[in-house]
Amino acid sequence: MGRMPRVLAKLLLPLLLPLLLVVGLLDLVASPPADAGAAPARPAVLGVSVIGHSAGGRPIRAWHLGTPGARKVVLVSTMHGDESRAAEVLTSLRDGRAVRGIDLWVVPTYNPDGKARHTRQNARGVDLNRNYPTSWRRVGGRYDSGRAPGSEPETKAMMRFLSAVRPAYVVSFHQPLDGVDTLTKHPAFSRRLAHALRLPVKTFSCNGGCHGTMTMWFNKHFPGQAVTAEFGAHPSRRELRGPVVRRLLRLFHARR
Repeated sequence: MGRMPRVLAKLLLPLLLPLLLVVGLLDLVASPPADAGAAPARPAVLGVSVIGHSAGGRPIRAWHLGTPGARKVVLVSTMHGDESRAAEVLTSLRDGRAVRGIDLWVVPTYNPDGKARHTRQNARGVDLNRNYPTSWRRVGGRYDSGRAPGSEPETKAMMRFLSAVRPAYVVSFHQPLDGVDTLTKHPAFSRRLAHALRLPVKTFSCNGGCHGTMTMWFNKHFPGQAVTAEFGAHPSRRELRGPVVRRLLRLFHARR
């Protein structure tokens, strides 16, 4: 190499090195090692966030879909680990074609410890849907509300997440009571949701009074609306992943 090319190389290298490093990092992210195994393609997914960890240390993941900047919707399921079939709606949205028309977040497994143990409660024996700091009361047994309002890491994680996203709608999917709760601040939306899901319109009393639920907390602190939707004990997987998803998207004026 002549003197002039060497001089140019010395001058240009400091300018080019940062660009080369960025390109190299992007290539590393975009192209995993050959022996890492190819991840399944999810064209609907814009990103995934670990919003927190369970009492047992398991990650709680929220998947971002849809059209950023559009009306925000959050869907949550498996708050109770023994009610996991409703997650089929959320995983079908995540794993299917791209969603358009709403800014959508799905949390298919809010209580990963309960799902692993097949229990209603988390690893510390707390019912997460009695642990929120709105009308909280100390309750034991199957509906254990925790040692204090918002005591559980799963509760804290969801509160932070919803506070950051500030969705227009939150739908919390459960089983097996077969209905959509109309005891909310906007019952008309609950009725439209019930029609879309082909579920009865109901009022859920939580066995004598609801205290410390996620929907109560959200509806008190945010202008959006949170609604509980309960499928039956044994909903059809095919129905959940097909017709229910299509009708739910239509409800929010979204499409694939």
